[in-house]
Amino acid sequence: MLISDISEELTIKGYVEESIDPSLDLFEEIERLKTEKNAVILAHYYQEPDIQDIADYIGDSLGLSQQAAKTDADIIVFAGVHFMAETAKILSPGKKVLLPDLKAGCSLADSCPPHLFAKFKERYPDHTVITYVNCTAELKAMSDIVCTSSNAVQIVNSLPPDEKIIFGPDKNLGAYVQKATGRDLVLWNGACMVHEIFSLQRIIKLKETYPNARFIAHPECEEDILRLADYAGSTTGLLNYTINSDATEFIVATESGIIHQMEKSNPGKTFIPAPPENTCACNDCPHMRRNTLEKLYLCLKNELPEISVPSHIIEAARKPIDRMLEISAKLGL
Repeated sequence: MLISDISEELTIKGYVEESIDPSLDLFEEIERLKTEKNAVILAHYYQEPDIQDIADYIGDSLGLSQQAAKTDADIIVFAGVHFMAETAKILSPGKKVLLPDLKAGCSLADSCPPHLFAKFKERYPDHTVITYVNCTAELKAMSDIVCTSSNAVQIVNSLPPDEKIIFGPDKNLGAYVQKATGRDLVLWNGACMVHEIFSLQRIIKLKETYPNARFIAHPECEEDILRLADYAGSTTGLLNYTINSDATEFIVATESGIIHQMEKSNPGKTFIPAPPENTCACNDCPHMRRNTLEKLYLCLKNELPEISVPSHIIEAARKPIDRMLEISAKLGL
């Protein structure tokens, strides 16, 4: 089942169709509703700039997971994609979790159907299963540990050297972790459409045009792209690199939404999105961009769409997420 075809079992309440008064100041109305309803807005770096600017917390998957786990808000509005809202619900089952657009799915999560992964897992019964957080709640429930791009290497390194590991669903992140750790991982063959679309040849030409630019890339990119990178790291890692670097120009190979925060954090520095294979805006995640300020306002106003995860999935999926958070805390990540 595709994430864009969310089942009724996982989503019990849907959309409310209504028009918005064009004279409304949506920023002001959203702030009012947040206070009135004791709500918090968590937004991923890949959201549009307006949503990033209204959010209470902006971050990558690890940071958002940590915020979802500790918030004292009654309502969590998750401006991201479906698996992120599911994760928030798993960590805070007693809170109401909202997602502005239910069709905000994930190509990577779609690439690993749980029923097929279950059969794959059966072939390696003595392996520990580590899954990247970019997957469904059902897949998390089949895992031993969940990881993010910012802690995957450290989590693998925290396990005994002789421990056998299945890593999924992202084959590119898995290959990156395998190279960084020297471990022989069994990889599921999944990938993110955005991070696989970058053109090696066009990036090489762009580097020639900007010879002083640092090329930075997310580890979900393919190996030949990562080989060119001056730095590879998680979304937060990429942002911090631009802040701490003496360079003034950067070519950025990840979803272009992060450039908004890079520009805000680095006045005077230049950021160039890495080009895709064709002329489309393929380095803009179409799922992330389904969320808009208007949808966020209606979502908070009507408290719909609401995310619900079955209790048995919450119970099973919470354990590998907690293990990730415990390892991350222990390692100071």
